Amino acid sequence: MALLERVTTLIKANINDLVSKAEHPEKLLKQLLLDMENQLMQVKTQVALAVADQHLLENKQKDNLANQQDWVRKAELALKNGDEALARMALERSLTFETAAQNFSQQIEDQAHQVEMLKTALYRLEQKMAETRSKTDLLIAQHRRAKLSERAGTAVLEEFGQDAAFARMRDRVQEAEAVGEGHLALAEESPEKRLEQLEKADKVEKLLANLKAQHQ
Repeated sequence: MALLERVTTLIKANINDLVSKAEHPEKLLKQLLLDMENQLMQVKTQVALAVADQHLLENKQKDNLANQQDWVRKAELALKNGDEALARMALERSLTFETAAQNFSQQIEDQAHQVEMLKTALYRLEQKMAETRSKTDLLIAQHRRAKLSERAGTAVLEEFGQDAAFARMRDRVQEAEAVGEGHLALAEESPEKRLEQLEKADKVEKLLANLKAQHQ
């Protein structure tokens, strides 16, 4: 979807590169954060809607399963009272609801996948926003110093470029970027995320096993 594409573009944005090319870095960084905040609100809204849709599909599936079981009970009652034709009709009705419930299973699976994609995008965008905020002040200060040096002349610029303090600041910027990328990489492989995926897989397996048991 277009929303996820926009979020992906923001997440992949190279902040250092954008600032180095910008005529007004402060304005660019403020606009970048504003864009992230706007997209964050949209993703949060989409996550809520997607989760609500998933619950709606699950409820519809439960209703169909309940109706299917109800018609099976009616078939048993009819058979118990010697009306085989009525029992057959009730079983046919039960199959209609059983098929509907099975169809909802695929829809629920697709919706759950969509929810996971949106949640992942939301989490990564939050990480990118935190990274951007942490770099903003540092990069703006660096850019201002570079502009001052440029206006002072080539000789001053060279001297400033060799200054140990400037070198340390440059290293800090690079280190901050590396740490941010490292945190993001760790977050994607975190125990919490892996456990969440295992729990989801386990729930799917249990649902599938229950459906199989009901159909046997």
